[in-house]
Amino acid sequence: MKLGRQIEEYLDYVIIEQNLTINTKNSYQNELTKYMAFLVRRGIWNIEDIQYEDITEYLKTLSNENLKPQSIAHSITVIRNFHKYFIKTGDLKQDVSKNIDHPKLRKHLPTALSHQEVDQLLDIKTESPFDYRNKAMLELLYGTGLRISELLSLTLNDIDLINCTVRCMGKGRKERIIPINDFIIESLSNYLKIRKELEKKEHYDQLFLNNHGKPITRQGFFKMLKKLLLEKGLNTNISPHTLRHSFATHLLENGADLRVIQEMLGHSDIATTRIYTQISNQQVKKDYDEFHPRKDED
Repeated sequence: MKLGRQIEEYLDYVIIEQNLTINTKNSYQNELTKYMAFLVRRGIWNIEDIQYEDITEYLKTLSNENLKPQSIAHSITVIRNFHKYFIKTGDLKQDVSKNIDHPKLRKHLPTALSHQEVDQLLDIKTESPFDYRNKAMLELLYGTGLRISELLSLTLNDIDLINCTVRCMGKGRKERIIPINDFIIESLSNYLKIRKELEKKEHYDQLFLNNHGKPITRQGFFKMLKKLLLEKGLNTNISPHTLRHSFATHLLENGADLRVIQEMLGHSDIATTRIYTQISNQQVKKDYDEFHPRKDED
């Protein structure tokens, strides 16, 4: 079987058997297409002909392209999973990718907004249908810790104002139910009352619509957020993920259990959630240095 067909088979497996998203499949496809092009230039057309040295040479070319260590680490993960699949099917007898080392990654702690910055961002005067929509979207992001992809894929049926919950489909198509507070309920109720003003001839089930009456896109959301940040004099590097980080950090600071935060964020591994304890500890140290009554004494 040729490499191209082997890649197609593996991508089908990723979608059907592993239940991964289309975005993940596309990411894997891009990585494997580049990998295959490199191998073909070396005269390799079948996965069973790939040697350890071929993979290390490919990674050198990525490094020479000045790719970030995170990008190279992602490439390694995709290559390893590709080879591992054909070991599993029995088409490969030896996995030459298993001893490939990941580059060392510097861990960057996510940025969280202060409570004052959150209040400033969410203080939106609701004068137009778009103001109501924007306030509802931002209240949901900060109040639930949703990912931007999860927010924009919400439908009208995902919102339950009576039971005060929102249902979303996360990574790996795992569904979770998240409680919503009074601020979210009020902003959603107000938005739903005027949502018809955004509708055009076509009907869409997605909760949030743009000025054309279609579901708002990521680009549309980022454009809206950037404009709002400029108007309020806030850091324009704030992203939807910043609100997700702020949600988790503020919950932790107020005493929420880490396992509860993990469930609400949709993290499969508690280690991913544990990073917020580091953010919280940093803030404790900062406040100690700044406010301790004997900080200026020797």
